[in-house]
Amino acid sequence: MFLVYALTGVFCLGLAPLFGKTVLNNVNPVTAFVLRSIIAALLITAWFFNARGYGELLTVPPSLWLIITIEAVLAALLGDLAYFYALKEGNINEVSLIMACAPLITIILSYFLLNEVVTTSQVIGAFFITIGLLLISMH
Repeated sequence: MFLVYALTGVFCLGLAPLFGKTVLNNVNPVTAFVLRSIIAALLITAWFFNARGYGELLTVPPSLWLIITIEAVLAALLGDLAYFYALKEGNINEVSLIMACAPLITIILSYFLLNEVVTTSQVIGAFFITIGLLLISMH
């Protein structure tokens, strides 16, 4: 089932920049980012309360709140804001290709920081992705 979720995520993340770039032709990246964040927060909150997930929310220990806060600042704030500025200033195709390097950072850091198992096929795949991105960026 993870593959269905992953492919759905890939499709959505691949489609979203088309809408983002269109909006960024007319508004500041911060304005677009704030609007997207508010809309996402409202949708997630409604879904959360509809699923009756608030009981678990009260049981999350403070140490996990800190980790989730760091993840939110890195991904949902700094990463997305940098992405919006890059999308506004750059070519949508080049920005998307550069952003596709994020999993390479994850693989490397997960190995060193979390002792995750990295297989030979993952290393070879990451190598080919990196080479492919470099080749494409050499216009």
